[in-house]
Parts: sequence; structure tokens; C-alpha cells
Amino acid sequence: MRQVSVFNFITLNGYFQGRNGDISWHQHEQETQAYSDEKSQLGNTLLFGRVTYERMAGFWPTQSAKEMAPVTADGMNKAGKIVFSRTLKKADWNNTTLVGDDLAGTIRKLKSTSGPDMTVLGSGSIVTQLAEAGLIDLFGFMVDPVALGEGVPLFKGMKGRLDLKLVDSKVFKSEAMAALNRIYALSKVYGKEEAIREAENLSLEDSYFYFALLVELYDGSR
Repeated sequence: MRQVSVFNFITLNGYFQGRNGDISWHQHEQETQAYSDEKSQLGNTLLFGRVTYERMAGFWPTQSAKEMAPVTADGMNKAGKIVFSRTLKKADWNNTTLVGDDLAGTIRKLKSTSGPDMTVLGSGSIVTQLAEAGLIDLFGFMVDPVALGEGVPLFKGMKGRLDLKLVDSKVFKSEAMAALNRIYALSKVYGKEEAIREAENLSLEDSYFYFALLVELYDGSR
């Protein structure tokens, strides 16, 4: 059975976009780019909503993208892609299938077939709908050490509760600075003892970090 995962970078307070779609707060450096390169070569089918699709389609096929991040660009351009939209009339990015409705039903059918796993990038509305339908198997969050006063929360509009547990984590370091206690605060919110132990290995000089959380649906009752 095919699995559905989500991979998004988010702020400490849960936004995946700032005001007017701003993502300038997400900083790129060599180590995080290598991580993105690795993930882009998994061969997963990529799932998008219209807004994220149009942004991605307007960037990754360009020469600038190929020069800036050649490995990720290669993975993005050759991957199979599905965009869900009731208003989009065509999808010209290569290997893209346009689906007009029944998001949950379509994904439920695809999960029962053979083929590559599927990954949602961006696309907050899709994340919320699929999460509420119980169709997401794995959530990957790259958390930037920044908080925004306003923006779009990843799970905007979610009505129910989503229980998760940590299955893996990785800390990325760069030369910029931020307070180390943010990793502790974040860990305490999620109850992540593993993350706290990992954070204790960082020196204050290395206190600017990216904290990648890989979580799966909690499979028990509380």
C-alpha cells in the first residue's frame, strides 16, 4: 500500500507562509540544501494544491533553479505530480496530472494501488483535508527558529485533534545566531525527550539551528 507523507518548513508558531505568501523567513544553507537534495531523489509522486503548484511550476523548470539547486531541480522536474484544483484549466509542468475534485477519494484509491509513495509539499488546504480524512501516514516538518506575527498556519481550518509522535529528528547548524532555548521550548510543547537530548549536544556558538521533526500518526488512544 502506498503511503502519503507531508514535508513542509514551518515557523516555531506553526506558519508555513507569512503575510501575502512570504517565505523569505526560511533560510537556505549548505547542510539544509543537501537534505532537500536527498529528499528530492526519493521518486515520490508530488501532491499540490493550485497555489503551491503554480509557484513551484513557475520556478523549478527555470534555468535559475537548475543553477541554484541542480539536484533538487532535477528531482522536482522529473517527479510525477498531481495538482488538485477546481479552477485550474491546464497543468503544463511535465509529468503533471490535473484532478478537479474528490481529493480524499482520489488519494484513498491511489493508496490502494501499487506505485511510488506520495508527498504533499506546501499546499496547506490539502494537508488539512487529508489529515482530517486520516490519509496522511507521515509528517515531516523543518522548523525554522523564527516566529511570525501573522501568516497561514499549516493546519488552518482543522476541526479535530491530531495526535502525533516523534519517530526521528535532525538538527542543522549554520553561522547565524538564535536562542538555544527555542529548541527546548519546542520540545516541551511536543513532549520530545529525544529532541532535548539532541539539543544538549549543541554549543551556544552553534545555537542557530533548523530542527527537522519527522512524526507519524499516533496509533493509540489517550
